[in-house]
Amino acid sequence: MYFVLIILLLLVFPVSSVVWESALSRHTATTIFLVGRWFAFWAVGVRLFIAGARQVIQPQFTAEGIFGIHDRASFAIVREVGFANLSMGVLGICSVFRPGWALPAALVGGLYYGLAGVGHIFRSGKNAKEYTAMISDGFVFLVLTLFVLNSFA
Repeated sequence: MYFVLIILLLLVFPVSSVVWESALSRHTATTIFLVGRWFAFWAVGVRLFIAGARQVIQPQFTAEGIFGIHDRASFAIVREVGFANLSMGVLGICSVFRPGWALPAALVGGLYYGLAGVGHIFRSGKNAKEYTAMISDGFVFLVLTLFVLNSFA
């Protein structure tokens, strides 16, 4: 289920939203803006909100399932990360209703994904879930970085 959710939230839903809005909207928004808007919503908003909720409610999934840490003492740290993910998720979700918030959501979320991806690279003994996290983190970082850089151009 984890892998399906990652594919849906970080690829299928954002790309479908870009295509849908491009086809049906009468606005003249650029494609890069739509990519930023929908990746900020789905990847930063919905994905990080869901991850944060799970980390707060069920910290053992992240501690044990992704990082292979079987010490219950780690659960408090995972919950703290969950609070940060919930906070970024709310910003990303709100960005679909407040278009001016897409850039801040992409900047914060993209930086988070990039740093998390680098953290996964240097860990030895990765399992399939951590490889998935590493690859998807890198992908979202690149997409959001292109949007942010384009916004400053």
